[in-house]
Amino acid sequence: MPLTGAPDGLLPVGTPIDRAAALRDQPGILDELAEDPTSRVLVLRGARAPLTADGLGLQLRPVHDTDLVVRALLGRDDAGAVLLALEDDDADPSWRPLGGWAELRTVGGTLRARDADLATLAMSVARWLRDAEFCPACGARTEVRQAGWSRHCPSCGREHFPRTDPAVIVAVTDGNRLLLGSNAAWPQGRYSCFAGFVEAGESAEAALVREIEEESGVRIAAVEYLGSQAWPYPRSLMLGYLAHTSDPDAARPDGTEIVEVRWFEADEIGAALAGEGDVTLPGAASISRALIEHWHRTVRRGR
Repeated sequence: MPLTGAPDGLLPVGTPIDRAAALRDQPGILDELAEDPTSRVLVLRGARAPLTADGLGLQLRPVHDTDLVVRALLGRDDAGAVLLALEDDDADPSWRPLGGWAELRTVGGTLRARDADLATLAMSVARWLRDAEFCPACGARTEVRQAGWSRHCPSCGREHFPRTDPAVIVAVTDGNRLLLGSNAAWPQGRYSCFAGFVEAGESAEAALVREIEEESGVRIAAVEYLGSQAWPYPRSLMLGYLAHTSDPDAARPDGTEIVEVRWFEADEIGAALAGEGDVTLPGAASISRALIEHWHRTVRRGR
C-alpha cells in the first residue's frame, strides 16, 4: 500500500508487480498458469496474508503446493506468475506460513514496498471476488472472466469490474500548527487527519473543502496534493492533501462523527510520533500517518 506521487517520499514507493493485463483475455489462462511449475500462489486466509519468517514479506507457495482453487491472476515477476487463492477464515489449514498470518492494516507499514503493493492488490481483488457474486442490475449469478478481473451476467449481459471509491484525506495546518480530529468510535487520545468520500458529481478538491468544514468547522484557503494510497477497506483510493486555513479559531467538532478537534504544535506531534505522551496517532500502514510525518518534517526544516 505505498503512497505514490509524493514530492519527498511520504511512503516508500517500490516497483509494483507487472499486472500482466494482456494475459487476462487468453482463454483458459488461469488453468494454464496453474499447471506451470514456475507459478506461485498467494493464499489469503479471510482478511489475513501469510508472512515470511522475518515478517517483512509475503510467503508465496509453489502452485503444486496447494489444492485451493486459483481465483485470479495478480501478475507476473521475474520468477513467473503470481496467482490468488482464497481460504475461509475459519478453515483449519494444513499449511502455516513461517511468519504467521496477519492483516494488511496491521503489518502494511512494515512490509517491503513491493510486498505491501502486492498485498493491497490481492486484498482488493479478493474482496471483490467474495462480495460481487451477483449482478447488481438483475440479481443473477455472474460468471468470472478475464482471469478474475471481470464478471459477466448471463441474464442481462452486463459486464462488471472491481470498483475503486475515491476519498480525500487531509492534514490541516495554519502554518505552524496541525489540526487533527478524534472520531467518536476511537478510544480517548487517538487523533488522525480528516477524511471523507468524494460524492457523486464532486471533484476531489470540492470534497476536501466540504468535508473539512463539516467535520472541523474551518474553511480552507489553499490545498497541496501530496500523493495517493490504495486502501482495500473496502475499496478506497485515498487522495492525500495538505490544506491551509486562515481561520484557525473556527475549529470545532461536528459532534457526531468527530467529537474533538485539537491544534498541535510541532513538538507535540514529534512526541506523539515517538510514542511519548498520551496522544495516539495512526499506524505506520496508513496514509494519515504519512501526511502527519510529512507536515512535521516540513515544519522542522523551516525552523
